[in-house]
Amino acid sequence: QVHLVESGGGLAQPGDSLTLSCAASEATLDTYAIGWFRQAPGKGPEGLLCITNNDQIKVNLDEVKGRFTISKDYAKNTVYLHMSGLKPEDTALYYCGADWTCIQTMRFRGRGTQVTVSS
Repeated sequence: QVHLVESGGGLAQPGDSLTLSCAASEATLDTYAIGWFRQAPGKGPEGLLCITNNDQIKVNLDEVKGRFTISKDYAKNTVYLHMSGLKPEDTALYYCGADWTCIQTMRFRGRGTQVTVSS
């Protein structure tokens, strides 16, 4: 069983930067791809970025290119989502998922962390 716990969300102003963390159970990062997703109220989930167990990165949403990046810390079993140039439309519940490959609906997911961007 894979356990994922997100943290780092909160209230940000437009233009701010924020880093979210996805803490995974041991050995997860060596085995599974980890993806970051978000879901805004009244909208479906959106896949943002994904990093494979071989550290290949996929960007799944054009509107976050150049603003969001993903990184991995094996020692901490944690994957990060670095967000910059935040916009009000980035307001959503952000969550991470894990599966064998980077796919839209991952088998394991965390509960998420809320990000609200407002002035």
